[in-house]
Amino acid sequence: MDTPIGKKYLYVVIIVALLAFSYGVVGLVGALKNSIDPSFARSFSVSGEGKVVAVPDVAQFSFTVLTEGGTNVASLQQKNTESTNAAIDFVKSKGIAKEDITTQGYTVSPRYQYYNCSRPVSLGDVISIEPCPPAEIVGYTISQTVLVKAREDKFGIVGELLSGVVENGANSVSQLWFTIDDPAMVEQEAREKAIEQAKEKAKATARAGGFRIGRLLSLSEGGFTPFYKGVVGLESVRDAGIGGATAPAPSIEPGSQDIMVTVTLIYEIR
Repeated sequence: MDTPIGKKYLYVVIIVALLAFSYGVVGLVGALKNSIDPSFARSFSVSGEGKVVAVPDVAQFSFTVLTEGGTNVASLQQKNTESTNAAIDFVKSKGIAKEDITTQGYTVSPRYQYYNCSRPVSLGDVISIEPCPPAEIVGYTISQTVLVKAREDKFGIVGELLSGVVENGANSVSQLWFTIDDPAMVEQEAREKAIEQAKEKAKATARAGGFRIGRLLSLSEGGFTPFYKGVVGLESVRDAGIGGATAPAPSIEPGSQDIMVTVTLIYEIR
């Protein structure tokens, strides 16, 4: 191999080996790029949207018992608790389960009296500015808010529940809305429709472009978006039934919800 011909042969072998190695490295890097980031591959994307119209099976609303008075907090708390319990007992008497009644908030807030100390006091030729006394607590306000869930079999008495809690101790009722207790199944149905639509779009695109669909490189979901139809917004009801009059129960309709899921599929082009 020390001859000129042997050395030339060795050089040729080395060059060929280096070229083969370089080609293999380039191919490996390309494959890795394609597997890590689909943008390195020849690819195309399609999107799909799935929609399912669902009828809500839960109605939710909250009521609040607000009690104001003097500085005897214990007495105010007892009065507030009695009124709240009366409203809750009414809800239970209508067949609402205990686990569907939840205390959302309980607050005890002081009420202050403030003094106007902006005017200086004049004593002859001397102007005296008296220090302003601190604000004085003159009473307390106690507020308790309760969330109520009415299942589908109780939709017919939702209006009665709304007016009834006010007649039995609540000061206000608000935030009535309808929802789906377990949306996972409905979301999955909408997701399957979205993916199927995206797949059909991919096939049509491949036929029009004259290429074959390769492997699926990525799938992203746009999320679950509920659209509400027929949801009733209830303004606060205060002082219902004053003077012995009974407030009429409002008519409530659950309507429907459009559950929508969007997906984007990225395929390799072959």
